[in-house]
Amino acid sequence: MDEDLEALSREQLLAEVRKLRAGIREHRESTGHELCWHQPALWSLLPEPLDPRIAVPEWPQFMRGCVRYRQSLDEQAPQAPRQAIEFAPAGDAMRPNPIA
Repeated sequence: MDEDLEALSREQLLAEVRKLRAGIREHRESTGHELCWHQPALWSLLPEPLDPRIAVPEWPQFMRGCVRYRQSLDEQAPQAPRQAIEFAPAGDAMRPNPIA
């Protein structure tokens, strides 16, 4: 799957590592509601084409998954600050800044 790496020069490999690290950092630094989204920008960092077809859970299963994800944050990051900010779409002028 990663045979393409064999043909890359040292400089090209370093550029690839930097690109991947930037994508991972961008995702890691997501916070609040941003953590819940479909991540095609992150997945597009891989060389294989992104298949736009995804399987989407029905609402009850999706909501159980969201609750389980939030519970896992309590388990894995119990000291993380909590915020009471409602979701607002990106670009919404009324969207509060969660990091104030």
